[in-house]
Amino acid sequence: MLTSLLVLPTKATKAAITAFVALLAFAIFPIQGFASQVAGSVNKLDLTTSWIGATALVVFIIAYVLVIAEEYLHLRKSKPVIIAAGIIWALVAFAYSQVGDTTSAAIAVRHNLLEYGELLLFLLAAMTYINTMEERQVFNALRAWLVSRGFTLRQVFWITGLLAFVISPVADNLTTALLMAAVVMAVGGSNVKFVSVACINIVVAANAGGAFSPFGDITTLMVWTSGTVEFQQFFVLFLPSLVNWLIPAAFMSMVVSKDTPTASTEVVTIRPGGLVIIGLFLLTISMAVTAHAVLHLPPVIGMMTGLGVLKVFGYYLKRTHSYDFRHDLEAGPEQERGALVIDNEQFNIFHQVARAEWDTLMFFYGVVLCVGGLGTIGYLALASEAMYTGLGPTQANILVGVLSAIVDNIPVMFAVLQMNPTMGLDQWLLVTLTAGVGGSLLSIGSAAGVALMGQASGVYTFFAHLKWTWAIALGYAASIWVHLLINTVKVAT
Repeated sequence: MLTSLLVLPTKATKAAITAFVALLAFAIFPIQGFASQVAGSVNKLDLTTSWIGATALVVFIIAYVLVIAEEYLHLRKSKPVIIAAGIIWALVAFAYSQVGDTTSAAIAVRHNLLEYGELLLFLLAAMTYINTMEERQVFNALRAWLVSRGFTLRQVFWITGLLAFVISPVADNLTTALLMAAVVMAVGGSNVKFVSVACINIVVAANAGGAFSPFGDITTLMVWTSGTVEFQQFFVLFLPSLVNWLIPAAFMSMVVSKDTPTASTEVVTIRPGGLVIIGLFLLTISMAVTAHAVLHLPPVIGMMTGLGVLKVFGYYLKRTHSYDFRHDLEAGPEQERGALVIDNEQFNIFHQVARAEWDTLMFFYGVVLCVGGLGTIGYLALASEAMYTGLGPTQANILVGVLSAIVDNIPVMFAVLQMNPTMGLDQWLLVTLTAGVGGSLLSIGSAAGVALMGQASGVYTFFAHLKWTWAIALGYAASIWVHLLINTVKVAT
């Protein structure tokens, strides 16, 4: 071990080293312009060349390395970014306080908190609906129906891909991918080759389907709620998104056999109220769109109103039906953590609220605050200058998609929105497309891919996905070409 070759310093030595590094940082990275700032211009401090800016950037990089290593460290991704957000904003506040400004940092962080709060409540309402539909056996009924039809493996490959593409614009791409992967694993059984290729197909299809809908992915939701792209304008990305999925799917289907596995006899019945909840979810989406487009209110108003309606309907189910419901429990001696169990209790809507992906929601908080802090320091302005002025909008937006395959698309898209580069609607749609589908290039590039690596552990892997990256890249390039070909003219007119 490398650590065995090192001599650990004493506490006194550590303190001395820390003091020396701090003094060196002050000397090398003075807070730019502190001596010349006046009260009216302190909110434009450029800290990118100061020790504060350098420290904040290092803190963010360390936090994100821990996020990327979540699968190996088993440290939830929300934890490091939440801590990093606090450190970054403490550094920003300290920098402004040094020039006598005690308000600008607070105003900036409240702006970021408002953005996060709207998205948090929006996602919480959507997740509660999805969890409730899952509890009502809506998704299980669909899975059982597919498994029992006696389709060939190649038919299952295309059907699950098509359903992933169609369902993900309404239900998020993560939920859709998990549902379709369950079908593939039930049908494929021990056929490792089929399950692996079918999972890749599902990830690509779910990400592509989520790219042309405001509800399909957090990034598209961010673009819509920011007011950059209107609700109906997203749907011009349908054809590019379809091309993004079909091209790699066509190549991958060639290695899928036409064998017919034994059909399952499982029958799952949707629980009472399941179909009504589907209707309420569609109504809630309509209310969110109406609140934004007609009443000029944030879409979250419509979503939360719809959540209230769902809670009232949950009260009706609780009073009129008493039957089993599913929820998560902590690990016991004989069960895995997070295992779904059955309890004979009345329906309780708050169990579905509790089952929301809180780690994802808290991760989103950390990302928004971290990126917002780096933007306040001045890094996003530098990045915008280098990308959108140096490379040009088209090349920059294509690069955003590639970055999304390596770094989570949420911070990448939020950074672009914070940069707010001057570009037309066709370019905003392009970056929406690339950020949504670029994550398909690698298995770690999207929530759907990461989730399926866990669900089909040892079968759908990073390297199994990497074997087909060339085909996915062809689809990525073709989708960009189709968008530039058809949508630039449409948007312009």
